[in-house]
Amino acid sequence: RGSWTTQEDQILTAYVLQHGHGNWRALPKQAGLLRCGKSCRLRWINYLRPDIKRGNFSREEEDTIIELHEKLGNKWSAIAASLPGRTDNEIKNLWH
Repeated sequence: RGSWTTQEDQILTAYVLQHGHGNWRALPKQAGLLRCGKSCRLRWINYLRPDIKRGNFSREEEDTIIELHEKLGNKWSAIAASLPGRTDNEIKNLWH
């Protein structure tokens, strides 16, 4: 379908904030979006969640990533669980 539009972002955000995400496979139809559930889930998790931190990583966050990568390897979601507001995708991109 291509890039997400501002209108689609608004629809997804409003729906998730009002109803929660529940079943990602059913959500697009319930919200009135012509997207698949996986696309909606990734858009929400990586870009639209209100608690996402934007901007550069702090030195402490970078140190935590290095320390956890030594212990866990490339388990980005496990590393992200220790950094509130950061996504696994964002951490992986920083690493690479």
